[in-house]
Amino acid sequence: MRAADRLVAETVRRGGPWLAVLAVTSVLGAFAQLALPLVLGRTVDELVAGGTDAATWLGTCAGVVILTVACDTLGVWASGSSGARSSAWLRERVVRGVLGIGPAITRRFPEGDLVTRMGLNTEEIGHVPESLVTGAALVIPTAGGIVALTLIDPLLTATLVVGLVLIALVLRAFLTVSTAIAGDYQAAQGDIAARLVDALAGARTIAAAGTADRERARVLTALPLLRRHAMAMWRANARAGVQAGAVVPLLEVAVLGVGGLRLAAGDLTAGELYAAARYVVLGAGLGSALGYVGRLARARAAAARVDELVAESPRAYGTRPLPPGPGTLELRGVDAGGLRELDLVIPGGQAVAVVGRSGAGKSLLAAVAGRLVDPRHGTVHLDGVPLPELSREALRRAVGYAFERPVLLGDTVAAAIALGTDTPARAPGTGRHGRRTGGSRVEQPGANREIVRAAARAARADTFVRRLPLGYDTPLQEAPMSGGERQRLGLARAFAQGRRLLILDDATSSLDTVTERQVARALSGELRDRTRLIVTHRVATAATADRVIWLDGGRVRACGSHHALWADPAYRAVFQAGAS
Repeated sequence: MRAADRLVAETVRRGGPWLAVLAVTSVLGAFAQLALPLVLGRTVDELVAGGTDAATWLGTCAGVVILTVACDTLGVWASGSSGARSSAWLRERVVRGVLGIGPAITRRFPEGDLVTRMGLNTEEIGHVPESLVTGAALVIPTAGGIVALTLIDPLLTATLVVGLVLIALVLRAFLTVSTAIAGDYQAAQGDIAARLVDALAGARTIAAAGTADRERARVLTALPLLRRHAMAMWRANARAGVQAGAVVPLLEVAVLGVGGLRLAAGDLTAGELYAAARYVVLGAGLGSALGYVGRLARARAAAARVDELVAESPRAYGTRPLPPGPGTLELRGVDAGGLRELDLVIPGGQAVAVVGRSGAGKSLLAAVAGRLVDPRHGTVHLDGVPLPELSREALRRAVGYAFERPVLLGDTVAAAIALGTDTPARAPGTGRHGRRTGGSRVEQPGANREIVRAAARAARADTFVRRLPLGYDTPLQEAPMSGGERQRLGLARAFAQGRRLLILDDATSSLDTVTERQVARALSGELRDRTRLIVTHRVATAATADRVIWLDGGRVRACGSHHALWADPAYRAVFQAGAS
């Protein structure tokens, strides 16, 4: 838990100026509560004795009460603001880290669990500033109560301290137990979220198969476990509450009993006894820290889960640019997941198809080739430069990726295609011809717009994009597209970005035969100056490639032209089985 506690401490420091406001209001409010019994006691004594200062003490009482209310009100506002600021900082840090690691993070953490950690868990950690500051402020009335009782009568202090020791032991035990239970509860939450995300991704398949009830049961498999942890947390809260609740009234009775005897002996006045009774309540108020301790326990457990993400090292980049070259790709002794001891040289400008049965390692090879995944052993070079030594900008300008199920990002269709290029297709604030509109898009004149359109033409997306209401400026959410049209935009994005190496991971699987042939002609025509690594399970795509890499069990089984490999029945069986 040390790393988790460090993360909690760092989050607290990110509370911003509102955290200081919360601390000041909490301290002032605590001192106001501490002063109130004394003021009330003196007021009672003045009223009983008929003193001339009774009105002054009544005014002082009113002022202390007003200060207490003002501190409480401002404290509520400050706690919310500081918590929001802390949560925002932590969530941004985690998201940046996760995106910096890349797709490798999902090999360890399911997507639903990642969302839970970055959402619910960071929110729980964000409540720590309020819990720590407000909880720590409870120490002031407790310490003040001890000092005040000592000034009134040391015997009353000794009685109070015994009870506070018991309360502190209860809180410590509760923190330890609650942290462990909260961690188990949050893990069960993450499990349910991961199953739910999987179910949502396959919603059409589930509906078509009529297995909604079965899938609902699968998603909620961890629900009994979640309930068990929730009940354990409730029992821990109840047990600690009963223990602390039993100590507090007994403590008050003991102190009042001792104080009553001292009053009867003439050693205390009525006002002092009243003040002592109030100070006992303030001193024993440490027991009300149970709620803050519970929040802190949940935050520590959440921090342990979030720290697992923070501890992952984002992908490091070098500073080297790419020298001039044709896009020669070399893999030397590469081991990565299912890939074993790969040694490949793909000459620049060639179109190379990667084929194999399901699980042969085709997509992993594509990920390693463009550095979406780093190999455990071995190196990957592009035009003689190891990929980790390249700067982020040089690598992403050189390599363009297209996937089977592309995710389109950006405000408009043009922005989705231009993603990752040097300049955006549109910038905030102007209209279609560069005029200010007050909107969210801007036309960028010049080469970039032409790059977007040329890439769309090569991907055979230009025709359907122009039919959209605003053409390339159509907002993505207002551009309904089929699976094949989305794939064509994904291809266009790769063509616009990859200046030297194009990696197509089954990126034409949803295209009709005619469109696929047109894209193939573009790959062998205007895009022939780039190296093309094409993962495919289609015979026609492999047949048009300059060369075929046949993977089997993570190794290269054969490498050559499609025509030469076709003589092998096992090679033909790869396509007959519909391997992807």
